[in-house]
Amino acid sequence: MTQHPTSATPSDDTPLVRSSVDRAVATITLDSPRNRNALSARLRAGLFEALGAAMDDDEVRAVVLTGTGPVFSAGADLKEVGAALRGEPVEPAPELPEIFERIMAGPKPVVALLNGPARAGGIGLVAAADIALAPAEATFAFTEVRIGVVPAIISLPLSARMHPRQFSRYLLTGEVFDAEAAVEAGLLTRAVPEGEMEEELENVLQGMRAAAPKALARTKKLIGELAGGERILPERRADEFARLGELSAEFFAGEDAAEGRTAFFEKRPPRWSR
Repeated sequence: MTQHPTSATPSDDTPLVRSSVDRAVATITLDSPRNRNALSARLRAGLFEALGAAMDDDEVRAVVLTGTGPVFSAGADLKEVGAALRGEPVEPAPELPEIFERIMAGPKPVVALLNGPARAGGIGLVAAADIALAPAEATFAFTEVRIGVVPAIISLPLSARMHPRQFSRYLLTGEVFDAEAAVEAGLLTRAVPEGEMEEELENVLQGMRAAAPKALARTKKLIGELAGGERILPERRADEFARLGELSAEFFAGEDAAEGRTAFFEKRPPRWSR
């Protein structure tokens, strides 16, 4: 395992994001617990860089995004926002749309592994991820309307995950909802009971470690293509079935599929299995 350590009490040059790679999985950890992993410029810069490195690493099959401390992410760093509005200098950094796009469009599946509650923009990270696991006791809230702002940017990844009625309710009210409600709303994959998170995560990652990298990346892209539902409208179905038939045939004829069939008949793991 490779790891980049950080100190317990961050200074101005201490990284607020840690990363490590083990058995084809990159773990990216938000490490700014003193402000509840708020999405400050420094944290955003570190997260953007770590995501890029993981997506570009041929040894990485999947990414786990988690945090330290009792909170996954409290959303925007309001002190920093206030400073910027007063004209005070703020360190330049990638904005949330760039980070969401790196998660959503990157070739590696991203698993959000929550260590605690999430609020506002922090929930945007959860929605952008392909799979989201949270402790059963975690809570969520879109607090924007209660402080006089609009949850505009995060609404894009959220709208692709959440069911319309809950999407409207929680964004309009700013009320706190629990992990089970987040599952029902489509925001979370599972609310995990205490003591079961390690096993649940391993089940998810083992599936990805067993997957052929090219097929895994193309399947993630396919899911994103179909997420909006427009492609299954009656007038588009014939063209879509034709396109998807070509995609299926392309992969069935590939080297990975040949290796997968051989491994199946020989009752052994395929060569890409980690």
